[in-house]
Amino acid sequence: MIIDGKAAAATLRAKVAEGVAAFTQAAGRKPGLAVVLVGDDPASAVYVRSKGKACREAGMESLEHRLPADTPQDDLMTLVRSLNADAAVDGLLVQLPLPAHINPDAVIETIDPGKDVDGLTSENTGRLANGLHGFVPCTPMGCMMLLRSVRPDLGGLNAVVIGRSRLVGKPMAQLLLAADCTVTIAHSKTRDLPEIVRRADIVVAAVGRVEMVRGDWIKRGATLIDVGMNRVEGRLTGDVAFDEAKVVAGAITPVPGGVGPMTIACLLRNTLIAAHRHARVPLEKGAL
Repeated sequence: MIIDGKAAAATLRAKVAEGVAAFTQAAGRKPGLAVVLVGDDPASAVYVRSKGKACREAGMESLEHRLPADTPQDDLMTLVRSLNADAAVDGLLVQLPLPAHINPDAVIETIDPGKDVDGLTSENTGRLANGLHGFVPCTPMGCMMLLRSVRPDLGGLNAVVIGRSRLVGKPMAQLLLAADCTVTIAHSKTRDLPEIVRRADIVVAAVGRVEMVRGDWIKRGATLIDVGMNRVEGRLTGDVAFDEAKVVAGAITPVPGGVGPMTIACLLRNTLIAAHRHARVPLEKGAL
């Protein structure tokens, strides 16, 4: 089965749009997402434009702040604090990567955890690790939604997450643990990686290496979630050798059209949840 991330994202975005309309009527204002972009990294600029377009399509306010690449770190943190205090801002994210002279950890920790719709502050990562409610990073959340669409019961399954980033690998492992999987986190120093992957019922590839996971690594019937977005000769390809893996996998996400669309849909979801909390407007159980 090819897992259709575009269709899943469209369904979630439609639910969010319905929720935004209901929130706007109840609160008398639209939910607001503020995105800060420092510098002119082309990929980051594309992501920011995509987020803004998705916000507007869902009926939200898109508040973009573009700063030059040489912006001092203190100036950036001053802007973040002002957005923390802005009642029109429900969700706030600073687009990564930042220029080399800026410490991303310091900037992220300046974000109000209640507006941290990227789920990167230590408060939200700590809440995830401890099984408490908080904001979960958007890409791992989208991965879990796609995974559950084909395997609703994950209890007892062996899962391998390849990659240990704070944005995907670590939170993905925490989500799988919370779903009662037995989880292995693999990375660049892992020995005998193909053999470890061959034992997995679920493989989440988030390592950023073109087609690193080969078809003969895959257990027959396993579910593969490919987070990789690598541009090779003008086309996007994943971390999994798709044509090889789809022959043996039970289900697999394509690149593009898999995890990518879910990331922005989950960002909209997090922003709507944040808006409900800030405005103290009850969110109907199961609405999202």
